Amino acid sequence: MTNILDMQDLRYLNLFAQITRVDTRYFFEYNNMLVFCVPRRLIKKALGQNAENLKKMSSIIGKRIRVVAQPEGIEDAREFIRRIISPITFNGIEITPEEIIVNAGKMNKAMLIGREKRRLNEMKKIVQSFFKRDFRIV
Repeated sequence: MTNILDMQDLRYLNLFAQITRVDTRYFFEYNNMLVFCVPRRLIKKALGQNAENLKKMSSIIGKRIRVVAQPEGIEDAREFIRRIISPITFNGIEITPEEIIVNAGKMNKAMLIGREKRRLNEMKKIVQSFFKRDFRIV
């Protein structure tokens, strides 16, 4: 993922590392929620017992926190996108060499796009950073 980190992002990453004892470079914001990507084998450590680490960090920052498995390739795209947008569901996902297409129902499509296309633009940036593909919702 290639994006520019500002001072606030560095503070979030440092706080995450202090609380969870897991270092990560992959972090983004989606739907006013902070999402940290950690290697699959370190997810339990990052969450803590009964998700105590997430609760502690959420109370300090005042935002929702989510930890997802860092994708290792395009084959992890389905699960990665599903975890980011949950609890919203989609009917299917199609991965082509140029783009990732999410097939959603009428209500879910509206929720995935968001007001003024905010969520759609955030997800386009995330997919472009991790998978180097365009993102589309149908």
